[in-house]
Amino acid sequence: MSNHQIHVIGGGLAGSEAAWQLAQAGIKVRLSEMRGTGEMTPAHQTDGLAELVCSNSFRSDDADKNAVGLLHQEMRLLGSLIMDRAEPAKVPAGSALAVDRHVFSDGVTRALAEHPNVEIVRERIDTLPSDGMTIVATGPLTAAALASSIGEAAGMEHLAFFDAIAPVIHFDSIDMEECWMANRWDKIGPGGGEGKDYINCPMNKEQYQAFVQGLLDGEKTEFKEWESNTPYFEGCMPIEVMASRGPETLRHGPMKPMGLDNPKTGRWPYAVVQLRQDNASGTLWNMVGFQTKLKHGAQVELFRTIPGLEKAEFARLGGLHRNTFIQSPKLLDPTLRLKSAPHIRFAGQMTGCEGYVESAAIGLIAGRFAAAEILGQELAPPPADTALGALLGHVTGNVETADYQPMNVNFGLFPTLDDVKKKQRKEAYTARARASFGRWLGEVVEPA
Repeated sequence: MSNHQIHVIGGGLAGSEAAWQLAQAGIKVRLSEMRGTGEMTPAHQTDGLAELVCSNSFRSDDADKNAVGLLHQEMRLLGSLIMDRAEPAKVPAGSALAVDRHVFSDGVTRALAEHPNVEIVRERIDTLPSDGMTIVATGPLTAAALASSIGEAAGMEHLAFFDAIAPVIHFDSIDMEECWMANRWDKIGPGGGEGKDYINCPMNKEQYQAFVQGLLDGEKTEFKEWESNTPYFEGCMPIEVMASRGPETLRHGPMKPMGLDNPKTGRWPYAVVQLRQDNASGTLWNMVGFQTKLKHGAQVELFRTIPGLEKAEFARLGGLHRNTFIQSPKLLDPTLRLKSAPHIRFAGQMTGCEGYVESAAIGLIAGRFAAAEILGQELAPPPADTALGALLGHVTGNVETADYQPMNVNFGLFPTLDDVKKKQRKEAYTARARASFGRWLGEVVEPA
């Protein structure tokens, strides 16, 4: 395909979703991805499109009581490639939607490669195009040259934060005599099953206290000078940073024992380390909430003190990488166009949304905005009381710019429902959102 109508830069979840929405609308897309040229980011391991690097989970799939589950539902109604390819890649994860990373990425890559309106080009883009409609979806690991170009075009310095990666363990190295399979409160996930999707490693008080001290004492990754003042994102906090906030912090976070009866004692342990299935075959398991900046040797030594993981073999150890994002509320218009250069839109985590689902959702709506513009149509933003509209509102101006920070979708971004009792509020938010989204969807011109 020698000619294209729009250039999408970045083949992550946002760029892949944006390219799909455009292609489905009959628009010719050039999708540029740096991986595959011999270059790699600090976190990616393959050149597959939409590679998942931090977690294999898209989080809750509950559309009745959870904002991210509601966002899943809205994206499915809009023909999301990401949600469609997640379905055949699903692995058990309780009420969460988790996928086999490789099956998922392969599915997205194949769908785009086979689409007649998409040309995938393995190339590094160092500067923002001076003309021609473009969507920049290079994500939080944008290469330095392009990040510099973005900073120049925005007229301000870009911001940054750290994100951390959790370790992955080979199942056959886990001692299941020490551990047991269960979901918290024995809750059954949306896909059915027996409510036994997580491996639980119990700790008594002494083991927990020693573990916390080990986190505090363990050798950490040293920061480079230019990284020293970069803040962490609260939603992906390294476990040792959480531990530094107080000795009981982890027991009320990723190591909370509530709702997990140890079948050997019939009681909750003092603390629990949970593992979530990471691939379809069940050979790899992810340490839930254990993103870390401990050095690799320190990780192996400390994590093998966890009951059941004494002989753990790690398929991947935790790591740390620097994420970048722009002050979107100040820089972007309501349709994600850069105010200083309206031929350029931004999408994904670069805009300050956090999470795989959120990144893909902003890519989806960016693609639809661009398609409408190319086709001479008007597309109103989704209503603010929908999950997609609330997330878009966060990105494009419903917050104070000076305090702008990356955000997962949550009911706190929605217009309030103060007249509804607190226990009924989540269902009320989702019911209102579905009705509002349905009305908006009826006005949207669907792709051919």
